[in-house]
Amino acid sequence: MSSVQPLASHLAIDAGQTGIRARLRREDRRGDLYDFDGIRTDSALIPQLVAVVAQVAQACGAPIHTVSAGISGYTNSTDQAVQMQAATGAFGVREVQLAHDSVTSYLGALGDTLGAVIAVGTGVVTLAVGSHRVTRIDGWGYLLGDAGSGYWIGRAALDAVMRDYDGRGARTALTELVRGDFPNLETAYTQLQADPARVSRIAAYSRHVTALAPTDAVAAAICAAAAAELVLSVSTGLRIVGEGPLGAPVVCGLGAVLQAPEIAAPFEAGLRALYPHLDLREPAGNGLDGAALLARLGTESALRDRVASAQG
Repeated sequence: MSSVQPLASHLAIDAGQTGIRARLRREDRRGDLYDFDGIRTDSALIPQLVAVVAQVAQACGAPIHTVSAGISGYTNSTDQAVQMQAATGAFGVREVQLAHDSVTSYLGALGDTLGAVIAVGTGVVTLAVGSHRVTRIDGWGYLLGDAGSGYWIGRAALDAVMRDYDGRGARTALTELVRGDFPNLETAYTQLQADPARVSRIAAYSRHVTALAPTDAVAAAICAAAAAELVLSVSTGLRIVGEGPLGAPVVCGLGAVLQAPEIAAPFEAGLRALYPHLDLREPAGNGLDGAALLARLGTESALRDRVASAQG
């Protein structure tokens, strides 16, 4: 990674579906952190990011020179980077770097090195970087993908509850837990469909699934299935970039879902069964750290082509 001089005023943004975190660094002070509601993937992206920049600029009372962001659902559009720079020019912004949050999660966890990083929160995405190829696995959103994610686990829990309620499936302690939120289970689906925060609300059930897994067979099965999906995503990414079973791939797992032993243990076991020499590492940093590094990526980086940039 190329070395550069510290940026005079740099706003890094980690825009996820559950929440947005921003960090402003200036030469004259330590970084200031800001938190916002999560990105809405069903709404226009750039106005949401512009609103974050505007609020930070107002709070700090000073111009912002550079903005770099890792964004859930981003499609690597140079046009959007140009639009973002134009819309934030009034706040002093002259440089913008935008990337999918898989890129910033990767940079935060492993830096600009080879390996694979899987980030598992409300959604899930894997990025694998090889000597000659970079590939992204999943991250296709709650309607089309995100297998093994917090939403996926929560959705599986609700499915199990309704199967229990109907008599189509096994009894599970998840039913009484969900009934605490929806006393009349027959109206649960209409309430969720009408809730603008339904994605994060459903994903929140994942923590109850992992908590119940030691004593509830249905919850345990959901955890095992989620871990298997995460193993499949990582192993697919490694295979595509040329990492075979005899290698020692560097892998890092991020996100709240992988903090649960009920997911983390079978995830690690599944990977080690495929890669006996696996180098499973703790993350060096987080997605916000990775977003800050976007502005410092050298042209030789394998990830450079996955960053959209604009200057004004």
